[in-house]
Amino acid sequence: MLENIRSSLRGIWSHKLRSFLTILGVIIGIASIIAIVSIVEGTNRKLERSLVGSGNNVTTVALSQDSWPYDFSGGVPSGIPTVSEGLLQQVRQLDGVEDATAYRTRQSWNGAYYLDRPLGNGSILGISDSFLSTMQFSVARGRDFTAQEYARGAKVALINESTAENLFDGADPLGLAIEIQQEPFVVVGVIRDENAPDTEYDSLEDYYMYGYRSGGSQVYIPSEAWPIIYQFDEPQTVGVRAASTGQMASVGNRAAEILNTNVYHDTIRYTAVNAMEEAEELKTLTNAIQLMLVSIASLSLLVGGIGVMNIMLVSVTERTAEIGLKKALGAKNRTILAQFLTESAVLTSVGGLLGVLLGIGLAKIISVVAGLEFGVSVPWILIAVGFSMVIGVLFGAMPASRAARLDPIEALRRE
Repeated sequence: MLENIRSSLRGIWSHKLRSFLTILGVIIGIASIIAIVSIVEGTNRKLERSLVGSGNNVTTVALSQDSWPYDFSGGVPSGIPTVSEGLLQQVRQLDGVEDATAYRTRQSWNGAYYLDRPLGNGSILGISDSFLSTMQFSVARGRDFTAQEYARGAKVALINESTAENLFDGADPLGLAIEIQQEPFVVVGVIRDENAPDTEYDSLEDYYMYGYRSGGSQVYIPSEAWPIIYQFDEPQTVGVRAASTGQMASVGNRAAEILNTNVYHDTIRYTAVNAMEEAEELKTLTNAIQLMLVSIASLSLLVGGIGVMNIMLVSVTERTAEIGLKKALGAKNRTILAQFLTESAVLTSVGGLLGVLLGIGLAKIISVVAGLEFGVSVPWILIAVGFSMVIGVLFGAMPASRAARLDPIEALRRE
């Protein structure tokens, strides 16, 4: 077998132009498949990062009504108490849960200002001392709230980097006061979410669908200070950090079941915001498109296979005397068959490898020009090379069989 492979490589090298033209269809087919798969793979990664985030594995469990997040601007609903520490502890004890935190949240709708500059469509959050660690936020400048500030609901605030940029226009926000519902809160720190989803909104609908989970401008105050600005201890949202991205959906659903044991309302329930499920649904759609495009690109492999069959038939004719001599010296039919099948498989495998390299290069160029994500799928590379080898075996079978069936006397007589 190794000798057959070495002989095949020598034959390819000695007829470089003919070999290249023979496998050109295979190269184009494999390159098309790899380019398509790489672009789709990169798109799927971007979808997951945009909806889920890049590693914090936090899923949100929030009150909803008729499949929409409940809007507390209409008041606190009856029959829904605040999340007790006991319920939160039950959530933390679930398998696959690393930590959990309860917090209050409202869209600001211009309810927060610095001087005459409004926060705009950002969020105000009332947090506890477990919030930053659960969400895996870090303080980039300044400090976190002290234990006393958390406990007594001091009028202090943390802001994220988006708020620091948009509200303070590059000025140092530490020590300055933000007015929330006509109450001043002093900024003591700026936090960084290193795992924030990387979301780009193509439409207003996308913004309203994903904006609430992607960060944006946010102001954080101690949860105990919430009644100062909104007069009520509103029911909280719960952030649950799963041990892995794959566990986010199941952990969120189980946490919602626990929280709903404390809800006594007909239409308002706690619901897990399963961004991972949404990402998987979108990935299923892109994978279906990928399969269709790959099927179309595979037609060029059929053309390439026919080209390989043609050149192998020519090779059998050219080497009739060689085949006759080998059979006259005792070579068996299966030896001749194996030799020509190996040559065909090696030829298309070389085409497959060249196609993979060309496909990766094309995908990289397309991703740069079109601003798309670039990703390489190793399984698909292995599949592509293996498929090119199979093409060689299938389309080389008839020429190899013809060579194996040659009568040695007739073959030598042609010489």
